[in-house]
Amino acid sequence: MDQSDLQAPTWQLSERARKLTSSAIREILKVTERPEVISFAGGLPSPATFPAERMREASERILRDSPAAALQYSATEGYLPLREWIAARYSVHGAQIRASQVLITTGSQQALDLLGKVLIDPDSPVLVETPTYLGALQSFSMYEPRYVQVATDDNGLIPAALTPELTAGARLLYAQPNFQNPTGRRLPIERRRALAALAQTAPFPVIEDDPYGALDYAGEPLQTMLSMAPDHIVHLGSFSKVLAPGLRIGYIIAPEELHFKLVQAKQATDLHTPSFTQRIVHEVVKDGFLDTHVPTIRALYRDQCAAMLASLERYMPPGVSWNRPEGGMFVWVNLPAQINSMQLLEEAVAQNVAFVPGGPFYANEAQHNTLRLSFVTVPPARIDEGVARLAELIRARV
Repeated sequence: MDQSDLQAPTWQLSERARKLTSSAIREILKVTERPEVISFAGGLPSPATFPAERMREASERILRDSPAAALQYSATEGYLPLREWIAARYSVHGAQIRASQVLITTGSQQALDLLGKVLIDPDSPVLVETPTYLGALQSFSMYEPRYVQVATDDNGLIPAALTPELTAGARLLYAQPNFQNPTGRRLPIERRRALAALAQTAPFPVIEDDPYGALDYAGEPLQTMLSMAPDHIVHLGSFSKVLAPGLRIGYIIAPEELHFKLVQAKQATDLHTPSFTQRIVHEVVKDGFLDTHVPTIRALYRDQCAAMLASLERYMPPGVSWNRPEGGMFVWVNLPAQINSMQLLEEAVAQNVAFVPGGPFYANEAQHNTLRLSFVTVPPARIDEGVARLAELIRARV
């Protein structure tokens, strides 16, 4: 029988599976694999920042000194020395974080999925920024919430917008206070205090997702909401942007009542995050490596960002505006109202330039005249070339 004679199975998919859609970013990244494409699309850290030699040495020590434990099943909560290191790292500004609050996850994307599992029922309200991180929308949408967009401005989420009417019945508030994906905004300290105060009385958790906090170009991080209200804020972190994303090591710091439910949900998902990679991360960071490594990442990204901002100033026509990020990996661009960035992308790809349209980052009412540019994996000369091509396409539509 020829393979072509076989019929595809007609299995019944779940309603949830039928509603699944692919990530707009992941689909764009398929195009950017072509070497001739100048890609401002992926939110990928620069491979130049990966401490490969340090990890090789750590791996050898682990496999020499504790191979059985590194290659065996382990506790769902995660490798205790790594959890203790994270707890100590966050015990600042008078906050005392306990290892019992820390759950190691398989990347911070899993952290979002676990929170969705334990907090969201179908049609329950979920509060998100406008716009917000697309990966969070993907994770939470599996559990069929009703998204409620919270107003933002150039400084991020506006706490005064969180009125009793807007937050009624909410299951969680999701925010990225540091160099938000996609806008690059950083939430001012006064707004952090307001959200931390809200978290201490609100009947729902405030989720502080912070993968980019270490990447402030001046090396002067703002205080976390977790440190302001350690028993009320749920904090998400990751080693993807400061070590390497392929390790897939993230973490949740949560009040112990919620932590217990998250552990149960993770047991049903993957039992535990890989023992070996957890130990590699701990071996690399335990003696202060990040204190010298992260500043080199900041310096690289600061220079790349400056190159992109200079090119935008040089080439973009009137009517186009953008932010000037103080850290992170993204520049957010606002186009004239008549330009649809999804249509613009098709023309840009034909000119071997890629970016991410802004529409998918909106939970409800999309603004299609927006786009996200990532600058950290493109050298300055290529940044200039790519922005020039993109500006020419925009100028033709103005």
